[in-house]
Amino acid sequence: MKIAVTGATGYIGGRLVPRLLSEGHQVVCLARTPGKLDDRPWRSSVEVRQCDVLDLNQVDAALDGCDAAYYLVHSMGSADDFAETDRIAAANFSKAAAANNLQRIVYLGGLGSDDELSSHLASRQEVGATLASGPTPVTELRAAVVIGSGSVSFEMLRYLTEVLPVMVTPRWVGTRCQPIAIRDVLSYLVASLDDDPGNHVYDIGGPNVVTYREMMMEYAAVARLHRRIIVPVPVLSPRLSSLWIGLVTPLPVGVARPLVDSLRNEVTVHNEPADSFNIQPMPLRTAIERALDHSAELDIESRWSDASSSPAQPFSWDPSWAGGTLLLDRQTVTADANPSDVFWAFSRIGGATGYYTYNWAWRVRGVFDTLVGGAGLRRGRRHPEDVRLHDTIDFWRVSAVVRDEYLQLSAEMRLPGDAWLEWRTKPTASGSTLEQTAFFRPRGLAGRLYWFLVLPAHRLIFGRMARKIAEAAENHAQLADGSSTAKGTNLP
Repeated sequence: MKIAVTGATGYIGGRLVPRLLSEGHQVVCLARTPGKLDDRPWRSSVEVRQCDVLDLNQVDAALDGCDAAYYLVHSMGSADDFAETDRIAAANFSKAAAANNLQRIVYLGGLGSDDELSSHLASRQEVGATLASGPTPVTELRAAVVIGSGSVSFEMLRYLTEVLPVMVTPRWVGTRCQPIAIRDVLSYLVASLDDDPGNHVYDIGGPNVVTYREMMMEYAAVARLHRRIIVPVPVLSPRLSSLWIGLVTPLPVGVARPLVDSLRNEVTVHNEPADSFNIQPMPLRTAIERALDHSAELDIESRWSDASSSPAQPFSWDPSWAGGTLLLDRQTVTADANPSDVFWAFSRIGGATGYYTYNWAWRVRGVFDTLVGGAGLRRGRRHPEDVRLHDTIDFWRVSAVVRDEYLQLSAEMRLPGDAWLEWRTKPTASGSTLEQTAFFRPRGLAGRLYWFLVLPAHRLIFGRMARKIAEAAENHAQLADGSSTAKGTNLP
């Protein structure tokens, strides 16, 4: 079959595409910004079509010639009124699917049978109903907590349990849920293409029904952490809880708040279970073990942060694309190393490696960004050395990358403007040049004041950073050649 996949840049979609390919399907990825998929290992095996699900004409054109489609998009954390945005997008997709005579839409929604669902869960189920309002058959799978390396649920569970040996928590830690492994979710998604005719809603979950408290304790046992103490109190509101989660986990408050609000709803399998697919979901402990193993081995296909933080914002690699004032700091140094060594050095930036100089200052900046609701440094990196387009690196996102030549990071920290940090390397007769540029496009007077206030720190930090990157490249080149004359500075 020729299958259209929305959300291929996100956590679920990024893992579903290679599985569909392995089943022999032709895959068409629908992306608002196709360039975000350029570095995916399966990119050459799929067709990519530009598509904004909020534009009916684009959706209609993008589904042309397809037999079925997966609907895996969601606006939570990226729109002021995500429910209305999702409602419009789902209606467009339903109309376009009908116009193109699709055989089936497969949609991944959220579990929950309470009459008073949170806005997040209510929106997920409304999307399913909107998709099913047209003539195209819809298979809706409803899942709760998805356990997998890099998933939003797993990362929240992981950080809360690892960072806090004593947790003062709201009453929602006693709410029951039915977590499911990402591998099993993908199996259900693939199997749904062969579902019986008509509209179907299936609840999917693992074999274990646990409270969030029990799930945290299970994680602590698998991760061999010392005893965790959880003290539930009735005074923590969802807003305060989301601010706390935003402080101690990588999740921004905009994502944490609707998630926390939904934790008051019991999310267990009640409606028609997906028994006809003959899938035996793995136990919670096994799912946690697999997720930890993949994280330890740096084998993470996709992360929750792969999805755009602001889908309505253009994904641009040209700081001058919108005109206006553009301020910059540019440093140029030489390195006695080839461009591949220099690229290796600057593409390792962030995460555990740090920023080559004044890491304490970057940590302070990260803490400040976290306190004002930004990403801070908590997101880290998907991989300590490998970098691909649209990866998140601390409070940056990779907006452009050319192997052995160029890397650009777009800032996702809270700023009175837009910022980029980029590196270019070119060969010379004796090695390479490294050009490092920090761009800033200020918004109003506050943006201009910000730039000039931090300019002295930039002068101090960026010049030294460029020199340290060049030095690390030289050390890497000499170590690769087996030389014992590498400079004394340790590689970060």
